[in-house]
Amino acid sequence: MQRYFVTPEQFNDSTVRIDGEDARHIAKVMRGKAGDKLIVSDGISREALVEIAIIEIGEVTVNILEALEMTHEPRVKITVAQSLPKADKMETVIQKCTEIGAVSFIPFLSERTIVQYDERKESKRLERWRKICKEAAEQAHRNIVPEVSSPLTWKKLLQSFGEYDAIYFCYEKEEGLQLRSAVAPWFSTLAPMATGKVLIVVGPEGGFSPEECLGAEEAGALSVGLGRRILRCETAGMVAVACILYESGEMGELELCHP
Repeated sequence: MQRYFVTPEQFNDSTVRIDGEDARHIAKVMRGKAGDKLIVSDGISREALVEIAIIEIGEVTVNILEALEMTHEPRVKITVAQSLPKADKMETVIQKCTEIGAVSFIPFLSERTIVQYDERKESKRLERWRKICKEAAEQAHRNIVPEVSSPLTWKKLLQSFGEYDAIYFCYEKEEGLQLRSAVAPWFSTLAPMATGKVLIVVGPEGGFSPEECLGAEEAGALSVGLGRRILRCETAGMVAVACILYESGEMGELELCHP
């Protein structure tokens, strides 16, 4: 069933107003008509099964049929910090990691970042990334739309490490500690159904320098490997998110938490 995210202000006691691109998508792409059922969510605390009542130009009004529980979010809140890759690879990272279960993204600049960062283009690119994130969240039936922050410098990223319960620095030259071995002991310290904030740090095409690895470890990160194979930068984040959610029990019989 098609899902749309709206703002809390678009929710009323018995109806929801859908406007903008989502309204045009319902009318033109989905060829919606009165009586069709959808799911709408405010991405915070309200989600509902609704039925189309009125379709107008640029606006669709739906009647709330049933309030739904928001149970599609993992208990472990994973943020993916990705050094800006070339071309449209960041779009792939955001799309696929949103589908898997990441809750936020931090693009950043590192020593070997190839992309020439242009602040003048930032707002347009950020708008594009956030749109991709919203569409992926709708497709995956997420209860929230993950956040995508403005790009940070390496220094600013290191300063943010204190906000997380665990930080895993994905380093292709790490021959000792592997991600699964690092994650399992951390989960053993969490109480049943407790949540935790995790940061995954992934480098650009050229990887991280030894100095960056040392700096990350000094700031509180664990340097971890992702197996015996070298992964592309756009693949590493997906693998790490999936591994952590698997170890958390997300892909087993665990009862899910509310967002």
